[in-house]
Amino acid sequence: MNDRYDAGEGGYGAGPYEIVGYDEHGRPMYRQVPAQQQAQQATYDPYAQQQGYGYDPYGTGQQPPVPPYDTGRPAPAHDPYGSQAPYDPYGTGTQHPAGYDPYGQAASSGQQPRVTEQTAHIPQQAGPVGGPHIPAQPEGPHDDGERDYHTEQFAFVEEPDGDSGDVIDWLKFTENRTERREEARRRARSRVVALLVVLALVAVGGVGYLWYAGKLPVLSSSGSKPGAATPVSAQKRDVIVVHLHNTGKGGTSTVLLVDNTTTKQGSTVLLPNSLALSADDGSTTTLAKSVDDDGASGTRDQLGTVLGTGIQATWRLDTPYLQNLVDLVGNIDIDTNTDVPDPGAKKGAEPLVHKGGDQTLSGKMAVAYATYRAPGETQDAQLERFGQVMQGVLRKMSSDPSAATTTVQTLAQILDPPLTDKDLGTFLAKLADLAKSGDYKTALLPVQPDGTLSAKTSDSVVKDILGGTAKSPDAGSAVRVSVQNATGVKDDTEKARVVLLNGGFTFLEGGTASGAQPTSKVVYSDASHKSDAAEVAKTLGLPAGSVAKGSVSSGADISVVLGGDYKPAGS
Repeated sequence: MNDRYDAGEGGYGAGPYEIVGYDEHGRPMYRQVPAQQQAQQATYDPYAQQQGYGYDPYGTGQQPPVPPYDTGRPAPAHDPYGSQAPYDPYGTGTQHPAGYDPYGQAASSGQQPRVTEQTAHIPQQAGPVGGPHIPAQPEGPHDDGERDYHTEQFAFVEEPDGDSGDVIDWLKFTENRTERREEARRRARSRVVALLVVLALVAVGGVGYLWYAGKLPVLSSSGSKPGAATPVSAQKRDVIVVHLHNTGKGGTSTVLLVDNTTTKQGSTVLLPNSLALSADDGSTTTLAKSVDDDGASGTRDQLGTVLGTGIQATWRLDTPYLQNLVDLVGNIDIDTNTDVPDPGAKKGAEPLVHKGGDQTLSGKMAVAYATYRAPGETQDAQLERFGQVMQGVLRKMSSDPSAATTTVQTLAQILDPPLTDKDLGTFLAKLADLAKSGDYKTALLPVQPDGTLSAKTSDSVVKDILGGTAKSPDAGSAVRVSVQNATGVKDDTEKARVVLLNGGFTFLEGGTASGAQPTSKVVYSDASHKSDAAEVAKTLGLPAGSVAKGSVSSGADISVVLGGDYKPAGS
């Protein structure tokens, strides 16, 4: 098949186009023949019947005659094709008579006209898929009396292409490669989706845990714990009162251990010994005196009444048992706020406990620190040290109830009913878990000089931590004692305060005298308080002759001036 198509030269192409290659689907691509080349092609006539045609396919030097199907005349003797049979364009084996027109036109004698003049641009038309692209037939001028030819009058036979097998193989290869790429993309998308699902599950699980633990920042501003939205009074708490008895120097220190099971928060509440309580007979007493006189049960009930909260049990912890407890948990680590001398060492010896951060204390050191009160310090300072030691013990205590119970049993301590070893071990294990996670705090209950609670100052502890309401007894029911220090020793005022509070009196600060006085005085103004004045003198260790009637300080029932003869207890 010729690569050039010219509607004016009898070919089945429709204009001056020629094949320049094949596209990726094996279809031929055309380009327009330049004008100069068209002019040269216009003179080329492979079927011309004039002499001098010049085409000799076999190089014989002779010009072959015109094929029979072109003229309708019998073929000459010379047959370059090796056969005299009439032309069969479809290969059917049927011979056609002379003048047969395979395109359905009547045969005519003589040469058939050909269209050689092109007058219009012929765009390329795409043939059916898999077939050749056939340019459109131009509509040129018609010779007078000549037949009008149309494209449907021609049949075309596609010659086999030697490269068709390669084209098919290439198409299969590209199709398989495309499918492999699509499959790889699908697998990649599946992996990404699976990864996103796993990450989403992990994120949801982590957020759920943080929400349960109350550690989400969004919750921190509104309470930071599950159940923080529950009203304070409706929150559930387990409370145990602990009395530390100093078996060496005497005196007691009291704290409350609180487990808020609703908000998952643990607390140690420090209770000053001056806290005013109501005695069984309706009179007013102090916490320190109640522990000595009324015992565990009576003091627990009185505390519940004053603080407006329920207390489940009392744990009496003597200093030897505190020492053993610290040793059993493997020492404690706390930040100490003062040097503590060794009680058994000589004066000027190396301190038993050094001031500093993250100090490791053994049982003996912990007891010395928890009970130490420096000269001039109030009992609140010593109480805060006891609270530090208790929180340090909880951080080292096992969070497993069975292990914590074993530790309590190892102490071999006799507990006050209804508290049992198992109950105390389980309770301490819960607080230990909170202390280790940082959900634990220590707070001092603010008490006024007369031992009563102010609603304004105690709400942060009584209401928020204990969920109760302060109900202090009438301050007028307790004998109010004003003390002025004239001994020249500053610490004597605090020592007298502790003794009076432990004796059930209300202490009022009277200041310091301008100069020292050799003797002490106890003065009452009303005869009804004469016996109370005698009791005050006895409590302070002053002689009975120091009691006299006179003027007292404003707001007090009895006034005391401490002189040089005052000897504090234990000095």
